[in-house]
Amino acid sequence: MKRKTFFTLIIMAFVLSFFVTPVGYWGKIWLMRLFASPPDIINVDDRQQIDGYDWELKDANWNLFNFKVSKGKVLFVHFWASWNTPSAAELKGIQQLYDRYSDQVDFYLVTNEEREPVEEFMVKNKYTFPVTYRIVGVEAPFKIPKIQGTYIIDKEGAIVIDVKEPCDWDNNTVTQLLDSLSHTP
Repeated sequence: MKRKTFFTLIIMAFVLSFFVTPVGYWGKIWLMRLFASPPDIINVDDRQQIDGYDWELKDANWNLFNFKVSKGKVLFVHFWASWNTPSAAELKGIQQLYDRYSDQVDFYLVTNEEREPVEEFMVKNKYTFPVTYRIVGVEAPFKIPKIQGTYIIDKEGAIVIDVKEPCDWDNNTVTQLLDSLSHTP
C-alpha cells in the first residue's frame, strides 16, 4: 500500500470515528469546550426586565415550587437536555460556577426531560448542581429556548446575559459579573 493511501485511510478513519463511536461524542464535547467563548454581557441601557417571577417548576424530587422564591436574587437559568451535545459541553463549566457561587446565586438548570435519563446523566458525569424540571405548557417569565440557552438575571429582574449558543461559563468575564451582581452595597 502506498504511503499516501495509508495516511488517507487513517484520516478517514479518524473523521468517521467522530460520527459512529463514543470517541466522537467526547471529541465533539472537547472541541466545543475548546472553542467556546465567554458570553456577551448586555449593555445596561439595553437590558430588558423579565415578566415577573410567577413560574411553576418541579425540583429534583418532583415537588412543585414557584420561581417566586428567587425574587430579589441573582439568577443563573440554563436550559439543557442530557442528549444534546452542546448542552453537555457547557455543563462542566456550569458545575464549576455552581461550586463557586451556589451561596450567592440561585441556579436553575432546567430540562423538560423525564427524571430517569437526567439522573443517570448526572451520576455518570458526577454533577451536583440542582436540576429543575420544566412543566411543559406552563408560561415562563422569559422566552424559553428550543433546546438550550442561558439567562443571567440581576436582583432587580433585568436580563444581563441572554445566549443560545454554547459558552465558556468558568472564566473571568462571568466570575467578575457574578461578583458585581451578587455584591450587596
